[in-house]
Parts: sequence; C-alpha cells; structure tokens
Amino acid sequence: MQERGTVLETVTKFDEFQTGLDDALVLIELSEEVGGDPDSLAEAERSLGVIEKQLGEMEQLRMLGGEHDQLGAIVTIKPGAGGTESQDWASMLFRMYTRYMERKGWTVEITDYQDADEAGIKMVEMRVIGPYAYGHLKAEAGVHRLVRISPFDSNKRRHTSFAGVSVFPEIDDDIEIDIKESDLETDTYRASGAGGQHVNKTDSAVRIKHVPTGVVVQCQSERSQHKNRATAMKLLRAKLYELELRAREAEAQQLHAEQLDVAFGSQIRSYVLHPYKQIKDLRTELAIGNVDAVLDGDLDPFVEAYLLMEGSDETQQAEA
Repeated sequence: MQERGTVLETVTKFDEFQTGLDDALVLIELSEEVGGDPDSLAEAERSLGVIEKQLGEMEQLRMLGGEHDQLGAIVTIKPGAGGTESQDWASMLFRMYTRYMERKGWTVEITDYQDADEAGIKMVEMRVIGPYAYGHLKAEAGVHRLVRISPFDSNKRRHTSFAGVSVFPEIDDDIEIDIKESDLETDTYRASGAGGQHVNKTDSAVRIKHVPTGVVVQCQSERSQHKNRATAMKLLRAKLYELELRAREAEAQQLHAEQLDVAFGSQIRSYVLHPYKQIKDLRTELAIGNVDAVLDGDLDPFVEAYLLMEGSDETQQAEA
C-alpha cells in the first residue's frame, strides 16, 4: 500500500503538470486570436511559472531512484572536539534540519536527546517519517564545519567548530535482519527530561547493545518501556542493515575504513559566518551567500546539487 501510494502520487503530479501545460497553451492561442491579449499572456506566464516549479519537483523525484531513497530516515547529530563551541554548532544543525523537515511536511520523532552542560547538545537522534526522506537526507551525511566569531569567547575571536551527521534508511519490517535475542544486552534506566507524573519515576528508557557488532541504540521518547524497546529495535535493525550495506560497498570499492568513519574525517560542507558569509558544499562546489536562509532550513539547493552529482556519477559508471 505504501508503494502504491508513492506511485499514485507520482502519476498525479505528472497529470497536474500536463494539465497545467495544456491550459497555458490554450491561453497563448486565445491571446494570438485576439491580437495579443495582455491578460491572457500574463495568465499563461503565471501558469508556466507553476509548471516550471512542478517540473523541478518531478526532476528531483526522478533523481531519487536509489534502492532505499523512498524510505524514512534515521538522523544522528553529534558535536566534534571543541566542547561548548561544537555542542552549540550541533544544536544549530539540529534546528536547521528540523526546519527543513517541517518544510517537507515530514514527521519527526526525537528518539534520543542529550543536552550539553553549558550550551548546545551532546547528541540527538531522530526518526524522520515521510516519502523520500532518506533520499533527500543522505546528502547531509558527513562532517559540517562552522567558522564564526564565538559567542562564548569574551575576546570575540574567530573559532572553527565541527559536527558530524549520520543518516540511515529506516528499513521496513518485512526486510529480514537476523537479530538473535542471545546477541542483545538490554538495560533500562530513567528517562531524562522535564519530569512529571511518570517520566522520571520509572525505568522506562531502554538501551540495547548488539554484542557481535558493538552497535548501541537507545530510546526514551515514550512513557512505555515496551514502546521504547520496539522503537530501539527498529533503530538497531536499521543500523545493522546499514553496516551490512556499507560492508558490501566496501568490498567493491575498497573504501570500507573511510565509510565506517562517519564522524570527522569526511568534511562535506563549510559554513563561514566571519569574516564573510558563505556556505559552500565541498563535493558539488555549490556556494550560497544567504547563510540565514540555509540555517533556517532552506537546504533544497544543496540537496538537488548533490543528487545531480550522484546521478551524473552513476551515468558515467554505467557508460564505462
């Protein structure tokens, strides 16, 4: 049913595009019949503007043809070395991504959130539920570098901070990942948060370690221990699948070590706020000067540029 809904949405958008194009052509023909009616031409121009936007959206969907692109995503943000500076930068990225996800109409569920001692966050993990969430967000996996005048430095010196973003596809339950109960170590603990009638009074939070791989997941978003365990198992399944997927890619490309280092060895984008303002993606060379818009969630230009680059690389490999 989920696959049917995705296909139906694609067909509906194509039909809307074709209808809009036909209407614009009719308006142009009517204008020509009456000697160039400006109102008809203006209406046709507006209609073509909408069509152009729809065409861009369809082109983006065409680029999202990867095996897991249509799935939801699991996103983790962690600060790099640098204490409060990097922790604050991680919180800025968290805000940027949640605003981007809101614009896309996706549902965001915070499965783990750890505040830093002074400012910012120690880490955050999110489930992102929506069509093609992973296809879009995979463009953000890697290290993000910030250059700015530090708000925590009384001497107003320039600081460089790093934060790592990892993105996994949320694997459907019908995809088999063999997880043996004997390979799991499960701990329960009291959830951290604002408190209340229940949240800090029972051991509802769940942490699960997969002993063979060392992968650890945890969830404290629900009041029910059973619900937290179910969510944690979903996270574990996704991460184990991602490990297997990476291992296969590594066999073919001999890049295993680099791909497993999800933290601070693969910088993908620089956010410079001083002495000039510019955000530049180091993979696509796309640079944008409106840093406020990007930090407020306007990530589409970077995502589209990455998808175009990825599609071009795949085409070249196929031709080779």
